[in-house]
Amino acid sequence: MDLAYTTAGGVVGGAVTNYLSRNQERRQLRAAVMQQLLRVAAVREGVYDIVPSRRETRFGVKPVLEDGRDAEHAQREAVADLVVAALSAGIPRRVLDFAGGGEERALQCKVVRVIDLRLGGVLGESLEELMTQCEEYRRATAQHLLRALWHPWRTRLRMRMRLRVLRRDAAALHRRYEAAMSVLTQPEHVDALTERLGW
Repeated sequence: MDLAYTTAGGVVGGAVTNYLSRNQERRQLRAAVMQQLLRVAAVREGVYDIVPSRRETRFGVKPVLEDGRDAEHAQREAVADLVVAALSAGIPRRVLDFAGGGEERALQCKVVRVIDLRLGGVLGESLEELMTQCEEYRRATAQHLLRALWHPWRTRLRMRMRLRVLRRDAAALHRRYEAAMSVLTQPEHVDALTERLGW
């Protein structure tokens, strides 16, 4: 009888210890993902200006942070670290692809805003519509990632439907972004931007 109690106690104790250590590990993984999300957001919010770039881009410019670093490069690094942390936490790759894409598009929209500001506001109200739609899409992709982080089983049940909605929203945002770019890339605007940046 004593042996049965001792064995049962050992099994229960081992199960509780295992559960608590896994729970602690899950918390650490979630904290790492949250930290990387904040880092990605800091890069996006830290865009200070645009400067001439040697890379092949539509305008020949790149966004920079206040300390002069290339914002796109900093964002790629931050998103790569987010992907590593999120995959370690068990977040599906499809969810991460949308979250990374949402952040990338948000940075592109921020660059459109800076270019438009340099040109004196040629986009008018359509810029605010673009920025609103871009922020809503970025927020939706981030929320989807957070749902997958905190409620993985519930997220898996609804994933197909949510991804379908995100694909539709991404396509609509892409159309609006391209419409803004078609205005900004008109020759007179490209020439004005070149002159104002002092190339």
